[in-house]
Amino acid sequence: MRKTDAIPEPSPPRGGTRGAPELDPPFEIIEPGRLASPLVFSSPHSGNVYPGSFIAAARLDALTLRRSEDAFVDDLFAGVLGVGAPLLRARFPRAYLDVNREPYELDPRMFDGRLPSFANTRSIRVAGGLGTIARVVGEAQEIYAGRLPVADAIDRIETLYKPYHRALHELMARARDHFQQAVLVDCHSMPSTAARGVRPEDHPRADIVLGDRYGASCDPYLTDIVEAELRRLGYLVLRNKPYAGGYITEHYGNPSVGWHALQIEINRGLYMDEKTMERAPGYSTLKRDLAGLAAILADAIAAAPPQQAAAE
Repeated sequence: MRKTDAIPEPSPPRGGTRGAPELDPPFEIIEPGRLASPLVFSSPHSGNVYPGSFIAAARLDALTLRRSEDAFVDDLFAGVLGVGAPLLRARFPRAYLDVNREPYELDPRMFDGRLPSFANTRSIRVAGGLGTIARVVGEAQEIYAGRLPVADAIDRIETLYKPYHRALHELMARARDHFQQAVLVDCHSMPSTAARGVRPEDHPRADIVLGDRYGASCDPYLTDIVEAELRRLGYLVLRNKPYAGGYITEHYGNPSVGWHALQIEINRGLYMDEKTMERAPGYSTLKRDLAGLAAILADAIAAAPPQQAAAE
């Protein structure tokens, strides 16, 4: 579903997927008034439409289920429309389906029935309970009261995961067609407890962590610009630690063909009360700063495209 210029409230339920009619459409593409930049922004974990069937199957209350949600991140990045870049946002919650995983990273202990033979059942993320369909949220709290049908997992992947990635791929391909390159900014938030950095004695709190897979997913020229501007604005920025980028960054980041992907993780303590899931006083300042960051990055790309900068 495509919209233009504004960040609307989620659409009311209408039709939809087999197990969750509330999730039709499963995501929204917010288009700028005029496409003017190779930048593409994605907010895969800010979805806040919790299907009734999911709530019924869970052993946790609704607020606890939201602990893994990147609350408000789509709105925090709404200013990117002003630089002529689209914003793709999921409507489904991360606890229901995580598109920042391989399509079939599934824990066989969660399901009744046999998973497809091609499912990745032994990844580190599956072992930690955070596969494509998560087993836990928050402090390793089990989500479900019982096992799920395998058909339920396949339905979520077919109706939510695959359409989201098709849309993201199309946005990236369109950007490269128009501008000879595509620059994905994958937008996330992190719990303040996870933002302490690798050496707490030196960095008691990271405000923002940039992940470019140690330069493999994005031209360092771009990451340098983002880091420098955030530091100028007064944020404490770390690079690749503790987050170097997830599946989306790895999958879409291929600088050799003009596709760049940079993950941004924002400390939730900067803009929200993590207990009540409500916006905090710093919200509007952060939102303004992120819009300014998008403008700086867009201008830098226009002045010296990443491929050109890498060749000089």
